[in-house]
Amino acid sequence: MTSKIYHPERKHPEPYQHDLGPDASKGLNYGLEGAALPTRTAYDVKAVHNRLHQFTDDELKQMQVLQPGTRLETDATYFRLLEEGGAVYYAHGDEDVGTEDLYLPKKNMPYQLWNRLVGEDRTGA
Repeated sequence: MTSKIYHPERKHPEPYQHDLGPDASKGLNYGLEGAALPTRTAYDVKAVHNRLHQFTDDELKQMQVLQPGTRLETDATYFRLLEEGGAVYYAHGDEDVGTEDLYLPKKNMPYQLWNRLVGEDRTGA
């Protein structure tokens, strides 16, 4: 059995693809096989570092923060850090990270840190 990988950016023949589907594959979630999202660590972003003071420097270095302009993946889970705290955010795939937005992707974070971040500390401590 052969598996066919769907490539929406090749749906229409050239030169019509750009006109009919300019953002055809943006936001598609290819899982861990997709292209790496451009990131920086929570340790490197002063606003995140200050708001997540309960985490050590080593833990902050394990948390990635998406760069402005990055397209969020469809149905992916993120932690959106806000002035008054933060909230879990489920992306639709048509959103870009704004210049003031701070998104931490769940898929790249160790589960223990994710659970502490969202308030579900299950370490038994």
